[in-house]
Amino acid sequence: MTKVVAFFPEAAFGPALNSVGIAQAVEARGHRAVFLSDPGFVEVYRGYGFEAHPVNLSEPMPAEQMARFWEDFINSHIPNFRKSPIDQLDNYVKDCWAAIVDSAKWAEKDLPGVLAKIQPDLICVDNVILFPAIKQFGVPWVRIISCSENEIEDPAIPPHLSGCAAADHACHAAFRARFEEVIGPIHDDFNAFLGRCGEAPYPAGQFFEASPHMNLLLYPEAVKFDRAEPLDPERFQYLEGCVRHEAPYEVPMFRENGDRPLVYVSFGSLGAGDVDLLKRLIDVLGRLPYRALVNVGDYAGEYHDLPGNVLISNWFPQPSVIPQVDAVIHHGGNNSFTECLYFGKPAIIMPFVWDGHDNATRVEETGHGFKLPRYDWSEVELAEKLFSCLNDPDLKARLAATSTAMQAAEGPRKAARILDGILNR
Repeated sequence: MTKVVAFFPEAAFGPALNSVGIAQAVEARGHRAVFLSDPGFVEVYRGYGFEAHPVNLSEPMPAEQMARFWEDFINSHIPNFRKSPIDQLDNYVKDCWAAIVDSAKWAEKDLPGVLAKIQPDLICVDNVILFPAIKQFGVPWVRIISCSENEIEDPAIPPHLSGCAAADHACHAAFRARFEEVIGPIHDDFNAFLGRCGEAPYPAGQFFEASPHMNLLLYPEAVKFDRAEPLDPERFQYLEGCVRHEAPYEVPMFRENGDRPLVYVSFGSLGAGDVDLLKRLIDVLGRLPYRALVNVGDYAGEYHDLPGNVLISNWFPQPSVIPQVDAVIHHGGNNSFTECLYFGKPAIIMPFVWDGHDNATRVEETGHGFKLPRYDWSEVELAEKLFSCLNDPDLKARLAATSTAMQAAEGPRKAARILDGILNR
């Protein structure tokens, strides 16, 4: 019997496209997938053929302005990207959490009516904050953790957003203490909102809870943390990534270095505004014996006189591109992080915000790639790391093993089987 599964991802391409991958697999099992969406992302889901219903997450504004909200937010914080994760807490992270709490308040105005209209049998939410209407609707709800695994806290692992090494417990403690201090007033405001919605307050620093029904972590098991309290598989399942289906991509011809290794560079949909950094990377890659595809987002007009071994575009179908490249330079977003591992490609991560810090640290300490400071690097350092990506036999073997395990897991299909099981209980 066909059931309705509603997906409500965060208004960012990483969570959005992960949910698309799961929704594609859900529909393959005969159910109907629909999306609850920030108005700026409605057309993204419709572009993949899904029904999508807008839910305002902020004061209503024109669609174009809505679509640019987070891009403008990120660009306003570019000077803060030079700071360490703990030094981003009282600027970028604080502003981000204030906006996220506001989004939960706005969503509560629309969600009850939209849910009543859709009448879902199951709701999947991929966000970092609770939407009380989803918890209270009366059907099972599943939490999807698109970001780093440490979004589900544990005393033995680094706190989310910290970029701390797994064994650096002094770093863990310092970051947790500072986070709770800086975010305290915002958390108090959120708890007051929960109270008005009939929900119990959350402990300090917590904005969401694990679902009692199921929690799906996109994180690959090959890089997962050693927890003091292992996650119960009855409520937590690792998906080994959720790579979606995209149209095939044909690598263009290059004017120079036509037979050399291919590097893909992307800082995600929100990171392309860091034009100066991308220009510096293009300049350096232009002098190295490689070819490079560079995602420049909406800023293609800023680039002139490109080297003959570099091609730019405003967007690439990443799951169709990464299998064809030899190395990737990215920002540590969870889609890029998991897709590189899924296809067995070495990565150099230059993090700037959010769980990019965690993923950059984790890719290096598990031997799947390298972490490089976003700005404080030299041409020699970049060249050396790219050479290691292409020639280190241990790195290649580790990536091959991880890729084999991840592809065998078939993350989207596994998620769809789990959701199907919940629907049939």
